[in-house]
Amino acid sequence: MDRMIYIGMGGAKQAMEQQASVANNMANASTPGFRAQINMARAVPLVGEEAGTRVMVVSMTPGANLRSGPMTQTGRPLDVAIRGEGWLAVQMPDGGEAFTRVGNLQLGAEGRLLTMDSLPLLGDAGPLVVPPGSSLTVAADGVVSALGAGDPAVGMAQVGRLKLVNPDARDLVRGDDGLFRMRAGLPAPQADPNVKLLTGAIEGSNVNAVEVMVDMIANARRFEMQMKTVQTAESNDQQANKLLSNS
Repeated sequence: MDRMIYIGMGGAKQAMEQQASVANNMANASTPGFRAQINMARAVPLVGEEAGTRVMVVSMTPGANLRSGPMTQTGRPLDVAIRGEGWLAVQMPDGGEAFTRVGNLQLGAEGRLLTMDSLPLLGDAGPLVVPPGSSLTVAADGVVSALGAGDPAVGMAQVGRLKLVNPDARDLVRGDDGLFRMRAGLPAPQADPNVKLLTGAIEGSNVNAVEVMVDMIANARRFEMQMKTVQTAESNDQQANKLLSNS
């Protein structure tokens, strides 16, 4: 009887965690550059002298859906989208390096080029800094050019190049903040000249709202089914106790 309870309890727990992952994807269906989270489960045996046949379900997030999202033309000079595969490199508060596809950039107060989450964009030699108050353009190869106030249009100067990388997807780990990092022990990737940008556009989320809604309904039904298993086990246990008490 307890084995039936373990099966139902483990399945219900996994359905709840899967629903949380799907809900997070749904909440980010309109977030630029968002990559849908993939949630899976595996069976783990319980350790104990009398639990050799008992297993529990453990959820895991082996990765993310890395297919490209839809491109939206904005005409804004600091909006960039990566064509095909590749990532923008950003610097984390702890000095580490992370990667994102979010391309709606902004200029910070100190002249640093930032993401919308205020993370500095990395260039060839560290965080990219541009002259404050200048007009910026970003080329397809990531070169950032600046035009100072009052300068002629022909006087644009290159101030740096965005670090565009394309590491193997198997070497990337998704963080809880939605950013990707290299697996522990692997060095930071070098800039890849083959990664190109589409300027004046941003990439949308690759979450399909219709598919996510179907997954949410399926998870809810799966949870109900597993809870029904637990209730059936409880009912069987009560009937068995009655039979034993009458014998």
